[in-house]
Formats: sequence, structure tokens, C-alpha cells
Amino acid sequence: MEISERTEGGADVICLSGRLDAYAANDLEQKLNSLISAKQICLVLDLKEMDYISSSGLRVFLATLKSVTKQKGDIRLACLQSSVKEVFELSGFTQMFKMFDSVEDAVKSFDES
Repeated sequence: MEISERTEGGADVICLSGRLDAYAANDLEQKLNSLISAKQICLVLDLKEMDYISSSGLRVFLATLKSVTKQKGDIRLACLQSSVKEVFELSGFTQMFKMFDSVEDAVKSFDES
């Protein structure tokens, strides 16, 4: 899995590509925890290049959501591929996360809230 980061508007956009399995989940968790420690709590996860997510990946997303909401932040998910979106639907995570068709819409949603 590759992880890259950029700032867009008032949000940090984290681009994930490849497979988010148990091995990659540790790297992602460390990256997200470092952002949260730096008080970067408006996060957009760009998932257009991510083609697989395991239960370990879902756990990282959930733990990160809990951490940022404690600090009055949030996570937005953007550009989910159908296979990844299906995993979110089956696990019930679509009710916990705000999902957008584009990174731009996800970033803008922070200004609207």
C-alpha cells in the first residue's frame, strides 16, 4: 500500500492506493495517529486507488474516527471503488462515515459543517 498526503483547503487529504490488509493497516494507523497528534483532525481519505480493505483496515478507520471526533474533527471518505464500498456497506460502516464522490466535495463539506 502506498500512502501520500497533501493539504487542500482546511483538510488533510490522505491518498491510499493498493491493498489495505493487516500488514498495511499498521503503517496507515501510524500515519493517521501522527496527524492527529499534530492536531490535524479534518481528514479526507481519498480511496480511488485502494482496491481492497480487510477487517484490520476497517478497525484503523474506526479507531481514527473515534480519535478525531473526540477532538471535534471528522473523517470524510472520497472516491470509493465499488468493491471497497461494498465492504463498508456489509459492515455497517456507511452509517458512520460521510462518503463523497470527489475529494473536492469532501473537502468542501468541512466548510459547510
